[in-house]
Amino acid sequence: MQRERLEKRREVYEKRYEAYLQKEADILAGGVQSYGIGSRNLARYNADLAEVRKAIAALEQALEEMDAQLAGGSRRKSVGVVYRDW
Repeated sequence: MQRERLEKRREVYEKRYEAYLQKEADILAGGVQSYGIGSRNLARYNADLAEVRKAIAALEQALEEMDAQLAGGSRRKSVGVVYRDW
């Protein structure tokens, strides 16, 4: 049950990841709207490239965590360092 739900969620994340990669490619290929009023010009992306890249990074991390869970590993690995001054 848990594994099936995780696999379905991974499929949804995979589709979303592919959509964001396509959006990034569209932006980089010239998805720019240009406006001109008199001697002034303004160029603007249809979506913010920085936000798209943040979403891609977050989805990559989520997919890696899901792959680790599906492979039987732990979800996250936590490491702590305690500094001591003797």
